[in-house]
Amino acid sequence: MKLLLVEDDFDLSGVLGKSLAARGFDVLCCADGIEALAAARKKPFDVLVLDLTLPRLDGLELLQRLRSDGSRVPVLVLTARGAVSERVAGLNAGADDYLAKPFDLDELVARLGALTRRLGRDGELRCGQLRYEPASNAFYNNEVPLDLSPREGDLLRSLMSRVDHVVPKEELRIAVFGDNDETHVDAIEVIVHRLRKKLQRASVEILTLRGVGYLLCDDASAVAQAAR
Repeated sequence: MKLLLVEDDFDLSGVLGKSLAARGFDVLCCADGIEALAAARKKPFDVLVLDLTLPRLDGLELLQRLRSDGSRVPVLVLTARGAVSERVAGLNAGADDYLAKPFDLDELVARLGALTRRLGRDGELRCGQLRYEPASNAFYNNEVPLDLSPREGDLLRSLMSRVDHVVPKEELRIAVFGDNDETHVDAIEVIVHRLRKKLQRASVEILTLRGVGYLLCDDASAVAQAAR
């Protein structure tokens, strides 16, 4: 699997690059945004691991340029930025997942595996029989179109981009209503309730982790058992 690692910390890049190579990845390391953009445009990669704070070209700008080029390569953002609004900015710019520093290597590898399984080269999101098609901004359950409102679509897309991972309520609120919107976070509960009704015949379920957020999975019983 060809992986582009974009990290300006020389020590971290060296250690992480060697560790990922030992796990079977074909790793190319880049230390700044301009270099990484050129590399990504030159040849295809299966996945990209991206730091946000980069010299010459910021990680968010790099990501936006790649998406503007039409690139659908799965992107996992490594960030020391803990604010929800900054994580949401990365997802809105086109990231598919993020992992906060410091992180565990096993978790990084697991997330990369999940990304490459879930995301195709065309940028589709999948969870069980549920599919999101970015070109048409449409959702399908077992290839039958789902009739969703724009806000329902925004919320479901956020959950599908992080399958089997808990997405905090506040993060979903920002994704649906915007960073400057003063809508109460409990409004997300109403949208989740509507989505659950529309997904009753789907092979997926939206789980609630009280006080934390929501999780989308295609094997709800197994996740529920693990959470006990």
